[in-house]
Formats: sequence, C-alpha cells, structure tokens
Amino acid sequence: MAFPAGFGWGAATAAYQVEGGWNADGKGPSVWDTFTHQGGERVFKNQTGDVACGSYTLWEEDLKCIKQLGLTHYRFSLSWSRLLPDGTTGFINQKGIDYYNKIIDDLLANGVIPIVTLYYFDLPQALEDQGGWLSEAIIESFNKYAQFCFSTFGDRVKQWITINDPNVLALLAYDVGVFPPGVPHFGTGGYQAAHNLIKAHARSWHSYDSLFRKEQKGMVSIAFFSGWVEPADPNSVADQEAAKRAIAFQLDFFAKPIFIDGDYPEVVKSQVASMSKKQGYPSSRLPEFTEEEKRMIKGTADFFAVQYYTTRLVKYQENKKGELSFLQDVEIELFPDPSWKNIDWVYVVPWGIRKLLKYIVDTYNNPVIYITENGFPQSDPTTLDDAQRWEYFRQTFQELFKAIEVDKVNLKVYCAWALLDSFEWNQGYSSRFGLFHVDFEDPDRPRVPYTSAKEYAKIICNNGLKENL
Repeated sequence: MAFPAGFGWGAATAAYQVEGGWNADGKGPSVWDTFTHQGGERVFKNQTGDVACGSYTLWEEDLKCIKQLGLTHYRFSLSWSRLLPDGTTGFINQKGIDYYNKIIDDLLANGVIPIVTLYYFDLPQALEDQGGWLSEAIIESFNKYAQFCFSTFGDRVKQWITINDPNVLALLAYDVGVFPPGVPHFGTGGYQAAHNLIKAHARSWHSYDSLFRKEQKGMVSIAFFSGWVEPADPNSVADQEAAKRAIAFQLDFFAKPIFIDGDYPEVVKSQVASMSKKQGYPSSRLPEFTEEEKRMIKGTADFFAVQYYTTRLVKYQENKKGELSFLQDVEIELFPDPSWKNIDWVYVVPWGIRKLLKYIVDTYNNPVIYITENGFPQSDPTTLDDAQRWEYFRQTFQELFKAIEVDKVNLKVYCAWALLDSFEWNQGYSSRFGLFHVDFEDPDRPRVPYTSAKEYAKIICNNGLKENL
C-alpha cells in the first residue's frame, strides 16, 4: 500500500500545549495562562501549561523525536504573546523571534517542511481584555499579527495555517464558556466570534496574497475540526436531515464561506433564524455578512486543512424548550454505536475519515487536502507498548490509502496528533495523544517513543503500509 510519491508525513503540536516558559524572556500572558491560574477545577486537577513539555528550552529534544520518526513535515504554532506580549506590534519580543527562527532553521536544515499555525487558542490576554473575538477590533489586530509573522518568517515558511479549529474555539470559548475567557454567551457569543474569526482569516489571507505571495511563494489556509456523522436510522428522513445539519453546523459553517461563496450554509441561516424567531428575537442571532464581506471572504484558502478524530451517529431532537445555545439550534442528538471501541471521547471509526474526505471532495470541488491533525488518546497512566492504539492508526492509514486510490481524494499531507504527550486543554495531562511519552513528574521531561512512534517511523520510511488490503 504505497502512498503517492512525495506524500507528506507529519506530526503536530501547539505552543501552549508543549512550550511551557509561560512568562520566560518577556512573553506576555495568554488567555490560557490567565484561565489556568484562576483554578476552580476548570482544568483536570487544576493543571496548567506553565511548564508542559518544556519545549521552550528543550527544542533540541523535540527535534530528535522528529528526526527519529523521519517526518517530512512538522506542524507547530506560534505563541502570539511570546512574539507580541500585548498582542500588538507596539512591542516586539526579539527572544520570541529567536526561538521560532531556531525551530524553522533547524527543521529546514534537516529536510523537514514547517507548517506554521499563527493562532492556536492562546489569544494574548491584553486583546481578550479589549473584547477578544467578540470585538470587531480583533480583525485588524489579527491581520497586523499575521503580517508581522509573514514578514518575519515567510522567507522560509511556505505553508501557513491562520487559525486552528475556529469552530471549536467559537463554541467552547464564546458560547458555552468552558475555554477561556470562561464566560458563556449561550446562543449569541459563538456566532459573533465565528463571524469575526472568518473575517480575520480572510483579511490575513488577502494580506499574504497582496503583500507576500509573489516573493515568498507560499500557501495559506485555515484548519477545520470535523468529525463524521451518520444518520442513526438510515431510513429516517428526520435523521438524514439531522446528519446534514450536523455537518453544516460543524464544517460547512466555516468552509462554505471560505471555499465557495462567502456566506453561511442556507440550512444554518434558516435554522438559526427560525429558532431566534421562536425565542422572540427581532432578527436572527446569526450575524450577516455584507455583500462586500462575502466577496472578501470567498476563495481565501490555498488548500483544505481538516482535523478528524472520530465519528458519531445522529438523530433529530427537537428543541422543545426553546433553549438558547448553539448546540440546541442544530436540533440533533449525537451518540456512538455501542459496538465502537473508544478511549475517552474518541471512538474508533477509521472508515469515518474516508467518508469525511469524500464529502469534502464532492462538496468543495476536489481541493488539495491536508489532514493537519488525527490521533487517538491513551488514559494516564499509560503503557509504552500502545499496540491497541497503533492498530487504530494502522486502520486509519488503510482508509486513507483507499481514499487516495479509490475515491481519488487529492490528499497531500497527513499529520498525526501529537508529536508529544502534552497539555490537552480542560483534560490537562490526563489524556495522552503523543507519539512520544513525556514524564511530567521528571524536571528533565524525557521523551520516550511509544510503540506507535516506532511503527509510524516504518510507515514513513516505506511511504505506506507493507501489506495488502
């Protein structure tokens, strides 16, 4: 099962989850620094990313892991507040620039292509204090930050992700409030944040296109989190429609404006408008794009970046009480098939990734696709011989091979989540996604390969699986 020549094999991390050094060398606080320091059991055992994997001082150890795997690509994110402590270019932190320059230069010296994410959930606290993603002002702040990064690192970085999982961020941070700033705005905040996230992405794509592309010759996209969904009863029209709504609210909400026509899916607009009317709102809780904004947003991605972990079954569930929330607007219930194995929230459904890729091909005119995250967790404490988890990966690679060969999916890069065990947001260190085990009790934070790392290295070396389907 050989993958196409030149296929990209990668692994991914995110700044807050691995770097530590939360206030080292002039770094400003991010919203996750503030949120975790407030305690209150919002994170497992009140754990923080203050030290995490210590990658800020242990980059060479990370590089050894990357070389041991034989990666062709490494995806990492920049800490906005490490580079610009108050979020603006009013003060630029040279130590932050030096750190990321070293990562980029070391990767290139070792033949590894960097995929750089500008923003992965860790907004500078100074910008959150001014309204964060609920404020229109964030659009210009993000655009200036993006321009700063393109001008500082774009001579060497050719593959950019502007924003990671905007759908997850909008929902968890600004609708239900389980991510910082930790203040729920049920049924309104998620939509407002999403609106600004889409416009910020589009503005920064245009900045790259007009100011940097000709000279730097890179590509810019945005990474969407998306599971797959199947109707619980395939013969039920209500469940079929529920599945369409589920994917529309999760993936198409962001992908359709950016890839197709600059506007939200019709089913999303009609669903939110109908709910809003029932709840006595004078107009829909979903903001509208102007015609000028639609033109600005349309076509602002150079490849399709998607992050898949799992699949659910879905059925129609009426919002009888008229509850106010993004999740209630969709009018669905999600649940796993009882036969599916799981670790934590990730149910093992390898065929789901193939179906999702086929959906993207059919809906978005066969784009070049990067899988920028895919992985399976282990519970802590864990074993280095994660044979069961490797089996999940192996089945996933079988499905990717079928997607490329049978469905003609234009898949170019695959990044496993994650290079290292790391801080998994509200789950702290209780959930381990790393190819390398990190001992968080040891001040040296040693990295030790799991069985899955050794097996993944073989896949990369062979550019595929040495077996028949």
